[in-house]
Amino acid sequence: MATELPWVKVITVTGRVQGVWFRKNTLHQAQKRQLEGWVMNLDDGSVLVHVQGPKSRVEDLIAWLWKGSPLSRVDHLDIADAKPLVINGFEIR
Repeated sequence: MATELPWVKVITVTGRVQGVWFRKNTLHQAQKRQLEGWVMNLDDGSVLVHVQGPKSRVEDLIAWLWKGSPLSRVDHLDIADAKPLVINGFEIR
C-alpha cells in the first residue's frame, strides 16, 4: 500500500496576530491534528506557518487559522504550496 504524500503549505497570516498567543495556539492546534512544521513571527507583524500532513488535516488547520486565537484578529491568509520539510512534530520558531 502506497503512503500518501504530505500536503505542504506555507501560510502568511496577517492582522492582529502577534502578542495574542497566536503561535502557541497554532502549535496546540497543529499538534492536535498530528501535523508537522513550524510557526514564527515575522518583522512586519504577520505570522508565517509552514505545515505538512494529510490534506484534510492541513485544510482543517487552515480553517482554524482564519479564526485564530481568542485575542487575535485575522485579516488575511496568503496560502502557497511549499516543499516538504524534514521535521518531526510541530514547533515555534
